[in-house]
Amino acid sequence: MIETDFSIRTFRGGYDNNFSYLVSCMQTGIQFLIDAAISLDKIKPYINQPLGALLITHSHGDHTAYLNDILDEYPNAKFIGYKNLIHKSNKYEFYPVNDQDRVLLGKINIKIIHTPGHFPDSLCYLMENIIFTGDTLFVGRTGRTISANASTKDLYYSIYDKILSLPGNTLIYPGHDYGEKPTISLKENIKISPLLQAKSEKDFIERMANYEANR
Repeated sequence: MIETDFSIRTFRGGYDNNFSYLVSCMQTGIQFLIDAAISLDKIKPYINQPLGALLITHSHGDHTAYLNDILDEYPNAKFIGYKNLIHKSNKYEFYPVNDQDRVLLGKINIKIIHTPGHFPDSLCYLMENIIFTGDTLFVGRTGRTISANASTKDLYYSIYDKILSLPGNTLIYPGHDYGEKPTISLKENIKISPLLQAKSEKDFIERMANYEANR
């Protein structure tokens, strides 16, 4: 069995209380970023060697704002995102991934979970009991489905079939700081979020509509 000890450093800022995450493999020293939402000058002091990869949860502008800046500085970093990424840099080689793929960075084994709904190219990245959810799932609620190409029906199946089927002690690391704390277990999140307590697809769609009407 390969031990996969890693550390996560969280950076908050960007367009709307965005998060970017710097993940370091404690065995190999390899580091990679999840989302390009925070300016590199804030992150760079904590990068100890050339960045190994940049993983994008989805291609909305607030999550890719500093993509070219980061890849300009670390041109050998693997730029990773969903195979049908809607908005991507034309300057750098793209490493497409699909649902259920696995990516090995250092000794860290990452499972790719395609979670359309908030946006068609939304991905979650699962590492042991930690899942980086982008704008699919937040602390206290789900992502919204009001923008172009969004789908409440797709979001329902992404969350209820794919994410909520994971163990209850799985910790979510979302794409924005919208909740009462930065991260939370799935079990606890279900308890505090009516959007995670739907009895059916129809119920979820109604709850989402009610949420938007009263937010």
